[in-house]
Amino acid sequence: MAALTLDARNRRTMGWAFLGALAMLALGFASVPLYRLFCQVTGFGGTTQVATMSEAQLAEQQAASAGGRTFSIRFDANTARDMPWEFAPVQRTDTVAVGQRDMATYIARNDSSVPITGTATFNVEPEAAGIHFKKIQCFCFTEQVLQPGQEVRMPVLYFVDPAILDDPDLDGVEQITLSYTFHRKPGDTVAADAAAAGKGEQPS
Repeated sequence: MAALTLDARNRRTMGWAFLGALAMLALGFASVPLYRLFCQVTGFGGTTQVATMSEAQLAEQQAASAGGRTFSIRFDANTARDMPWEFAPVQRTDTVAVGQRDMATYIARNDSSVPITGTATFNVEPEAAGIHFKKIQCFCFTEQVLQPGQEVRMPVLYFVDPAILDDPDLDGVEQITLSYTFHRKPGDTVAADAAAAGKGEQPS
C-alpha cells in the first residue's frame, strides 16, 4: 500500500513538473509580443507611438500654446548584416515645430538578384522621447517587398506631441533621433526559392 502511495505521489509530482514546463514554454512564446505591446503603449526603449489623423489635428491645436518651440529631428538608417539593401534618409536632419505634422522620406534599394521581403524596427533617442513621438503613416507598419534592383521612396508622416514640453525627463533636449533598421523577414522563402531556382535546384 505504501508503495502504491509513493508511486501515486511520484506521478503527481511528475504531472505538476510537466505542467510547469508547459507554462514556462507558453510564457516564452508570449513574452515577445507582450513586450512589444508594452513598448508600444508606454514608449519604453524609445518605441514610437501610432497616432490617428484626428489626434494629429488635436496636437496642432494644442501646439498654439507651445510658443513655436521646435526640435531638430535626426534621421538614421541601418540594415541587418544579412540584408542586401541600400537604405538611407533623403534628408539627414530637419527642424519641426511641436505639434505640427511633418514628413520624412527614406530610400531603399534591393541590391540582390532575388526578391527580398523586409521589416523595419524602429526607436528614437533619447528613449524618453518615444512616448511623445507620434507616427501617422510609416513604411514600418507593413512588410516591404523589393524586387531585384528595385528602388522605392518610403515616407514617414509624424509629429512631436506637445506633451513633451511638460516631461521633466526631456528638459534641455533639443534633438530627437529617429532610427530604423531593416531586417530580412524571418522565414522569407521568396528569396530562397528564387535563388534555388536560379541554381537549378528544387525549392524547399
